Amino acid sequence: MSARYAGLATAIAMLAAPSAAAQKVSAAQLPKDVAAKVAAAAPGITVTEAELKEREGRRYYDVEGKLADGSELELDLLETPQGWAVVEIQRDIAWAAVPKVARDAAAPAWKAAAAPVRVIESRQTDGQIIYELFAVDRPETPALEVAFKDGAAKVLTEVWPH
Repeated sequence: MSARYAGLATAIAMLAAPSAAAQKVSAAQLPKDVAAKVAAAAPGITVTEAELKEREGRRYYDVEGKLADGSELELDLLETPQGWAVVEIQRDIAWAAVPKVARDAAAPAWKAAAAPVRVIESRQTDGQIIYELFAVDRPETPALEVAFKDGAAKVLTEVWPH
């Protein structure tokens, strides 16, 4: 991995590390406004796990659940002055399901011999999608992130904040 991406990897690892302020929360303990935002963003979801976290001075709920078809989702909600807001919805997808333009953008920066072993699709509320790519030797933190919006893709040089 080039020095350019070593810093990115370190920053991603720090964000991905559990926060000392993380607090597990049951579905029944979720505040009503958080539960309502989750239900509106992912109709029919059954919450299986939730955690209240603080990262870089921001408070988040990470809410995991399953849809009726068995697919799993994670929603990140950020506390804002206007209340809790869904900022991203994540799910695992196959590398082949990533749009070709995003795969092509990643190719020059992807230094692993094999395709990503895991891809997380993070849909942002602004319509952008962040693809987190994981290498076989680094299953816990993304080796690369690609932003995709309006048919264009680019490799991120800084860790996505959510």
